[in-house]
Amino acid sequence: QIQGTIFPAPNFNPITDAQFLGGALQGISCEKDVLIDILTQRCNSQRLMIAEAYRDMYGRDLITDLKDNLSHHFKEVMVGLMYPPASYDAHELWHALKGADTEEKCLIDILASRSNMEIFQMKEAYLMQYNNDLQQDIDSETSGHFRDTLMNLAQGTRMEGYADPSTAAQDAMILWEACQQKTGEHKNMLQMILCNKSYQQLWMVFQEFQNISGQDIVDAINECYDGYFQELLVAIVLCVRDKPSYFAYRLYNAIHDFGFHNKTVIRILIARSEIDLMNIRRRYKERYGKSLFHDIKHFASGHYESALLAICAGDAEDY
Repeated sequence: QIQGTIFPAPNFNPITDAQFLGGALQGISCEKDVLIDILTQRCNSQRLMIAEAYRDMYGRDLITDLKDNLSHHFKEVMVGLMYPPASYDAHELWHALKGADTEEKCLIDILASRSNMEIFQMKEAYLMQYNNDLQQDIDSETSGHFRDTLMNLAQGTRMEGYADPSTAAQDAMILWEACQQKTGEHKNMLQMILCNKSYQQLWMVFQEFQNISGQDIVDAINECYDGYFQELLVAIVLCVRDKPSYFAYRLYNAIHDFGFHNKTVIRILIARSEIDLMNIRRRYKERYGKSLFHDIKHFASGHYESALLAICAGDAEDY
């Protein structure tokens, strides 16, 4: 069962919440605890209703007021919570593509893991927010087979729910050849299969791949390819197998390998909070021995830490 950590608050009253937020933001010193208590304990649709009530009440935009009153990573968390999911993805992709350096890992995290519907909504939001076409921006800001694979994923044309056992062995053979030959044409075939076949189909293909080659598909990709192209292919495979495990692995890397890569941690916690963050937490604990709660507590501090922990929603045994 897939579950998040943030649910709709019972007895919800957007007007009361907007008043509390107004008081917290207008005071001489910003009452950050109030912001955390309200914004991390309401689901996204409720937060959007609060923003509307806030505008009616004060004639100002809540996101703007949050940006003006907060700073650093705490600001990123609070502001990030105020975007609808598709707008948040669009916002992250825009900054990943248009920042000083292209943030390839952000592109990989989002495009390798979203459903057709999520991709469609994210492209619409991207166009509305930035008046740019997501696929054109990917085309101009990335290159090579990495770009081709991202472009394919950004079409959002993966087959859904369909599986054909008779072609699984054939697809597996093509993947295996692509790992042996490594020509441009083989790379195209490889990404076409990984980007367009249904998850159900790919499960069977990976099984057949193991039978044909005696090797796990991830190991084969890691041996044959390198760079961001390789990372993207592996991310697709891992998402097909188990998305919560993929995100647990990404969080662990972000926390431990890069001296706490704040952007990645914030993005994953916010984006998955109403989808599968509870499952991600379980996988994290199973795989790494320590809870996500413990590791965040160890690396973050202050109101930033409190906000992340509130989204993560730890259990008593996680403390």
